[in-house]
Amino acid sequence: MDKITGKTSFEQWFSPISDELFAEQVKNLHLDCYTKKLHMASFMKLLLFAQLHETESLRALSDCVFSEELQHTTNLDSISFSQLGRRLNQVPTDFFQTIFLDLVAQIHTKTDFETRRKTTTPLKIIDSSTLPLNLTNHKWAKFRKTKSGVKLHLRLVFMEKGCSYPDKAVLTNAVEHDRGQLEVLVDDKECMYVFDRGYLDYERFERMTDEGYFFVSRLRKNAVTRLLETFQLPENSSVISDEIVVIGTIQNRAENVFRLIKVLDSKGNELHLLTNRFDLSADEIAELYKSRWAIELFFKWMKQHLNIKKFYGYSEQAVYNQVYIAMIVYCLNVLAQLNTQSKRTYLQISRYLKAALWKPAKIWLRKITGKTVP
Repeated sequence: MDKITGKTSFEQWFSPISDELFAEQVKNLHLDCYTKKLHMASFMKLLLFAQLHETESLRALSDCVFSEELQHTTNLDSISFSQLGRRLNQVPTDFFQTIFLDLVAQIHTKTDFETRRKTTTPLKIIDSSTLPLNLTNHKWAKFRKTKSGVKLHLRLVFMEKGCSYPDKAVLTNAVEHDRGQLEVLVDDKECMYVFDRGYLDYERFERMTDEGYFFVSRLRKNAVTRLLETFQLPENSSVISDEIVVIGTIQNRAENVFRLIKVLDSKGNELHLLTNRFDLSADEIAELYKSRWAIELFFKWMKQHLNIKKFYGYSEQAVYNQVYIAMIVYCLNVLAQLNTQSKRTYLQISRYLKAALWKPAKIWLRKITGKTVP
């Protein structure tokens, strides 16, 4: 851990945010030019505080600055909710995205991701989640007659033991189809990609195979396939069948052959899994697909425990900024766990942090590690 002398638990928690990178971004984007009061450092701390406490609005956040401890940490004695709103609308999303990607790079380092890339085939799970918005206030995000929303397309690095964490995100209007994002989210040939049938795109599967990317996806049951060969399954296999197939109709057929594996899910439903990987057993492929639960858990955690149920601003930029702040908070919890080798869950780490926010960092660290901190 960093030197913690004199730090509060809150300051220790957000310390992985690089001061140098933060200052460089503020300077390059001219974010503090002509700013008399609400400088970016203060604003960032307020947004992190609001996420931690699931503060429901900028007006409520403005009232929180009444706290002496928050005043001391942010160097503000008061701030109006209108100033907070203007700032949230003005800061380019690139600013928060850069901070998020730097935290991801730190997690990569802590989990030795580069070594795993060279020695194994790390798993990356791709999925999306629609975040509903109020149609009256967010007409720019309209995607149905009565609904507005944005879609978070996410890539999650899966780790069987330890933390799974997001390493890339794309935000679009909710009307955008998932499969259009595969081009952006698949970019590392050393990894194996897992995604659901929303990303079904035969042409893209063909290109991925030609370019050397591995994937396993779910195929629709009514998909047109032609059987070429059947593999024999071991006696104790949980798989129904393992076949080599050609996919698509005569008019629109893929040139490459693929592997079609049929399995039963936990509810007894038959799933058809398509992959271009032939070196693993059918049961191993089925297990890889099961790892999709990790991204479902992430979205559930994000919606339950990060404050993106109510959006602070009405503009596209304000909404996107809040989503990135939520992911920054998640990454800070991951790093708190990794840096302390804590066995606590992210939720426990966050709860203990809120309870000890303005207390010396060693109190919070002692609670999440179970060890005395000097």
